[in-house]
Amino acid sequence: MHRGIRQLPADLAAALAVVAVTDVAALAPVIRETPVRVVFGLAFVLFVPGYAFVAALFPERSVTPLLFDDEDRTANDEVADDEIAGDRGIDGLERVALSFGLSIAIVPLIGLVLNFTPWGIRLVPILLSLSGFTIVAVAVAAYRRWDLPIEERFRVPYREWVAAGRAELFAPATRTDAVLNVALVASVLLATSSVGYAVLVPQQGEQFSEFYLLTEDDDGELVADNYPTEFTVDEGRPLVVGIGNQEHERTNYTVVSQLQRVRMANSSSAVIRSSNSSTATAPVSSTVERSERLATFSTTLGHNESWHNRYTVAPTFEGQDLRLLFLLYRGSPPEEPSIDNAYREVHLWVNVTA
Repeated sequence: MHRGIRQLPADLAAALAVVAVTDVAALAPVIRETPVRVVFGLAFVLFVPGYAFVAALFPERSVTPLLFDDEDRTANDEVADDEIAGDRGIDGLERVALSFGLSIAIVPLIGLVLNFTPWGIRLVPILLSLSGFTIVAVAVAAYRRWDLPIEERFRVPYREWVAAGRAELFAPATRTDAVLNVALVASVLLATSSVGYAVLVPQQGEQFSEFYLLTEDDDGELVADNYPTEFTVDEGRPLVVGIGNQEHERTNYTVVSQLQRVRMANSSSAVIRSSNSSTATAPVSSTVERSERLATFSTTLGHNESWHNRYTVAPTFEGQDLRLLFLLYRGSPPEEPSIDNAYREVHLWVNVTA
């Protein structure tokens, strides 16, 4: 296929341009935080893969059959009609509708395949897969068009569309047509601006951060079970500290780990039993008798991102029923971190021997 990039059909070149701009907008450090990512991402996911696939399937232009009177029909006309009836090309609205429909079908299928691969459904694998699919489809579409005679190749009639639109808008046949044209343009502008506002300024739901502890099972999977409770002084045991950002903005987090000896003010009545044999916990006030900071670590997460830190807990003093405390802060922690001034906290009750 000895063709230069200049000979690539304009619509296929535009599809490749959208792929390139979308990849940059989704991955570039600064641009990915702007609305450009959303605008090109929607066009890329909802239209471009399907359009490239349709272009590969139907490289021919559609021919509209002419109507002939029976007396004007000749043998040559009948042959021409047979050729037109066998035409497989599509144009205009059919091509656009198929592009949207196939994109909606292709993208989930690619995601389903990725779900069964080691890469999973993540941003970079999705981008690479959709980009690769679109590029291959564009290459096939270009080859199949070049293989056809020029008069049979599909082309987007930009000039005809512009000329027809200009004539309809600025030189309407009647005053009624002029009023309808103005109403149509206003409706399109209103619909476009409404959709653009909904996409670029989405309504934010509840803002919160997830904060949790995990352990690794025998298969290396992270689970919320089998937490270590027996420690030895200065001998570490692993834990995984997890954070999930649902704040709808990029957030800096700091985690402070402490080991505390706590005295419960009403420990004798901390657990009570009701008349129906169910167990309830009474309010308990506590006093921290000793507290030592074990570690401090930080991270920065974008919205809907998560982070796991494998941390080795090494207690510095011994005791029974000590509180292994993890405090989460947005930004920097205060000079004296505590449960009262933390954004989130999780803890384990542990025993530490010498």
